[in-house]
Amino acid sequence: MREPPLCELQMTTPKPKDFYAREVVMARVDHLIRRKQGEIERITRILRAFFDPDQVQAPEPGQIRRIILIGPYARRSWYEDDQTINFSDYELWIVVNHPLFKEECCWTRAREIIGSELGDRCAVSLELYSRADIRIAKAERDTFILDRVEAGITLNLASRDAPLGERECKGARA
Repeated sequence: MREPPLCELQMTTPKPKDFYAREVVMARVDHLIRRKQGEIERITRILRAFFDPDQVQAPEPGQIRRIILIGPYARRSWYEDDQTINFSDYELWIVVNHPLFKEECCWTRAREIIGSELGDRCAVSLELYSRADIRIAKAERDTFILDRVEAGITLNLASRDAPLGERECKGARA
């Protein structure tokens, strides 16, 4: 039996949907209350949408390789006291593909948007690392970094998660 021509196969093969599903990020932090899940998802989307690698000249295009939630929200030991207004900070580690993309100018707009959206509800701490930093930590067996990467919750992994689509970028910028 003769097989259909290649062009016919390409037309009938369904293409995978390439969209960002906010529920995926929220499911990764499903041990938190719904409001906290939503805040973490929003922070993740803002970081991805407002990362500005064009601010520096680098030998390769800028890319966020990984966003990791560490600290009390990852360890399930977060606290929130309405009477004293004490609460845990969101601690996020961002791994980029080149050390130049750790520069503050690449993250200024994202930090501004996060600050304006969350206001005084919760502080957000961002630590920036490059893939080279992680490789060096592994070679030197730096337990401070490696333990946090291991125990943290990966909110976004470039090799696994779909990029933000045009609609999601607009939603993050709205």
